[in-house]
Amino acid sequence: MSVTHHHDELHRAPSDCPVCGDQLHVTRLGCTSCGTELAGVFQTCEFCALSPAEIETLRVFLASRGNLREVEKHLGVSYPTARLRLTQLLMRLGLSGEADNGATSAPPSRDEVLAQVAAGTLSPEEAQKLLADLG
Repeated sequence: MSVTHHHDELHRAPSDCPVCGDQLHVTRLGCTSCGTELAGVFQTCEFCALSPAEIETLRVFLASRGNLREVEKHLGVSYPTARLRLTQLLMRLGLSGEADNGATSAPPSRDEVLAQVAAGTLSPEEAQKLLADLG
């Protein structure tokens, strides 16, 4: 059975099985131009499971050559928020165990977020978003 989309929007493939929760593997590839299909077990892209916001953070970080101040400006967020987004991205990619030049790589606690709001380094809107991300 072949599924053809008649619009330009492509959907991201899920990374986890909706039935058992185990990791899904790419086993079929198809060409939409000629209908050719390949079957097998193919390596997936570790970045493909990232959300559009995570991909944007990664793109801005790479384009700015790792300058978090530039990430902050481009994304329109505070420095602590830019740093948290990068930390969350590293965690999602399984890279959070690497040394961070003495800086903490753990997300801030609720109290730390509230302290940043009190100090004026984080807007209430950004704090609300961060607190929602923390669960």
